[in-house]
Amino acid sequence: MTLIDWLIVLFYLVATMGVGLYLSRKGSKNLAEFFVSGRSLPWWLAGTSMAATTFSIDTPLYITGIVGNRGIAGNWEWWTFGISHIIMVYIFARMWRRSEVITDAELTEIRYGGNMAAILRGVKAFIFAVPMNCIGIGYAMLAMVKVVDALGIWQSLGIDAGENTLKLISVIGVSIFVLIYAGLAGLWGVVATDFFQFFLALFGAIVVAFFAVNSVGGIHELVRQVPLSSDKDILSLLPLTFGGEGNPFIQFSQTAGITASTFLAYIAIQWWSWRRSDGGGEFVQRFAAAKNETEAEKAAWLFNIMHYVIRTWPWILVALAALVLYPDLQDKELGYPKLMLDFLPPAMLGLVVASLIAAFMSTVSTSINWGASFVTNDLYLRFIKPSATQTELVFIGRLSSVLVTAIGAIAAFLASDVATVFRLVIAIGTGSGLILVLRWFWWRVNAAAELTAIIGSFVIGSVTSLVPALTIADFGLRLMFITASVTLLWVIALFATKPETEATLNEFYRRVRPGGPGWTKQRASTGLEPAQNLSLDLQRVAAGILLLFGFLLTTGGFLLLQPTIGWIALIVGVGGWMWLRQLNKSNALLMPRPGSDLD
Repeated sequence: MTLIDWLIVLFYLVATMGVGLYLSRKGSKNLAEFFVSGRSLPWWLAGTSMAATTFSIDTPLYITGIVGNRGIAGNWEWWTFGISHIIMVYIFARMWRRSEVITDAELTEIRYGGNMAAILRGVKAFIFAVPMNCIGIGYAMLAMVKVVDALGIWQSLGIDAGENTLKLISVIGVSIFVLIYAGLAGLWGVVATDFFQFFLALFGAIVVAFFAVNSVGGIHELVRQVPLSSDKDILSLLPLTFGGEGNPFIQFSQTAGITASTFLAYIAIQWWSWRRSDGGGEFVQRFAAAKNETEAEKAAWLFNIMHYVIRTWPWILVALAALVLYPDLQDKELGYPKLMLDFLPPAMLGLVVASLIAAFMSTVSTSINWGASFVTNDLYLRFIKPSATQTELVFIGRLSSVLVTAIGAIAAFLASDVATVFRLVIAIGTGSGLILVLRWFWWRVNAAAELTAIIGSFVIGSVTSLVPALTIADFGLRLMFITASVTLLWVIALFATKPETEATLNEFYRRVRPGGPGWTKQRASTGLEPAQNLSLDLQRVAAGILLLFGFLLTTGGFLLLQPTIGWIALIVGVGGWMWLRQLNKSNALLMPRPGSDLD
């Protein structure tokens, strides 16, 4: 990196730090300001923050590794989460906003009652805040360390030490910096910087893709050379073959980079079985922070467009170029930073490095703030000192931020492969998704069943991923086994224990007012109609899925010179859009929603 590159990076770091310090007073007012921005975020800021949260420095490295090792079809590992994210738009975003919680763990004592609900809240807060969240922070930090190492940043500063020493210095350095503004300003600092960080990171991804494709000789040359670099069908958007000699039916491709069982697990199980099947996690903070229910729904749609349709393809183009230019690279994830270093001119390199730092900080700062919210709101305030003042709670929030960051740094130092850690995060959160959905729509679900699901998924996911003698190597089979085992456990727990009390169920229904047949008795007891037309919303989900995945594959089909897939996907996407538009009109005529502009 040249002097101009360093100056650009330094300018970005100083500007980001200034925003964090400026917003520190706003975040210091009280717990709601620190963790949910006083419930006053507009949809465009909340949605962009959600997109920035899921765009970290590990993401382009992770996708470069996926495409290099398993082809474009390997991206269904994360594309299928788009199904649950569309469900989040129309089914859960408004209900989360109506619940007015600060964390999703807090919902447990609204939905359930008694000691079991308190135990569930504490266990859930600890598991989500510490092991799960810190592993996630760890793999984001690991990707940052890989970029720092690939760019030779410490060597250019005259620091020459062993590999582990440099890794330790990198982890400590990035941890301290991101802590300063995440710990000071709370969610206000996170979302304010997220907005600028997202667009800077997206611009950086497009710049790298432009130079990467040009270095190969253009898109036509890239598409021609990629199949020569691997014996796998790298360019296939779906691991399927549509007919063939003597067989007119759809078959699984024998040259696909992922197995049939893995692809089926992605499509049929993963999106509803994971721990965020109801839109939980960091997104709950954004929904809770939105001005109203309509704003929460708009924010969720903006996230989906940004996350799946817009930024997917620059990363994939870079991954394909890296495969052609560095065919012998052992760690495929390093193809991204190597392309930056080898082909970006001065100043542009500094801008892209700053964009990667922006991506890293947007994700890690959110994870730190989210983890600290569990420790503060669901552990300290709930179990240690319920009488704590708002000033004390903000202090505990900042102290928790330091704790969460430190554990994440340890995870980063011990890990070595981004994709492997990503799959571990999925595995330990798989299996509990179905009950997290059912608790909103069926009165019979109780705290004992959800507690069994949360602990079961964490234990079984960890054992089948980390214990050598019990590890299930095929990721698809692992997800199937975890889901089946955990489901069996929580179903047994559900029917072996009593349901929640009528008072608890009525209070939950009164606050959230979900649709469907699962709350008929509570509807009669409270005299309140549901604030949700579930049948219509499920149709909107189906239309939204067609729209999202249609335009996702349309972009890829035309970009990678596969016009047949492009046109078919475009027809599907436009059909989904027209259907959704019609449903939205009928929704306005049938039932204006509380909190909407129609009221």
